[in-house]
Amino acid sequence: MPQRFTPLLIDAARTCRHAVGRRWFVDKTYVKVAGVWRYVYRAVDGHGQVIDVYVSPRRDIVAARTFFTTAIAGHGEPDEVVTDRAAALAKVIEELVPQALHNSQKYANNNRVECDHGRLKARLRPMRWLKTDRTATVVIADQSFIQNLRRGHYELGIDARVSTIFAALQHSTNLSR
Repeated sequence: MPQRFTPLLIDAARTCRHAVGRRWFVDKTYVKVAGVWRYVYRAVDGHGQVIDVYVSPRRDIVAARTFFTTAIAGHGEPDEVVTDRAAALAKVIEELVPQALHNSQKYANNNRVECDHGRLKARLRPMRWLKTDRTATVVIADQSFIQNLRRGHYELGIDARVSTIFAALQHSTNLSR
């Protein structure tokens, strides 16, 4: 059930989300999906807001490009991107956002995003991992949404926005029937 409604709730709440910071911390981690390792690309801004997530069967330029393309389409281009020394990420940053400062110095990356990976894995551990790629994508996006919600990166409590979100959610569920 959460796999069906979580994407609808995230889409409905998108208008209430705070703008992301211009400094992005990007890294990848891995999770096991149906006994096979998958790579999870994640971006976090300077305020701790999870910008975007992408689950991929491979750790390559195509996956990095897909991740950055969707993140940039949804949130605009960053002024600075902090990564580890992954060659695929460096090539894609140079290709898609050449004007952005790419910081890959040792220790620059990332206690911020590494700690975030720890929270993700701590949430997934009791679930005994995941069974399908779609489930992995939805559960990881849900975890990021809830984390951003807890940290106050959404203005859901102001005026009639909450009722607007739930009305949009109800409308979306009626259309899917």
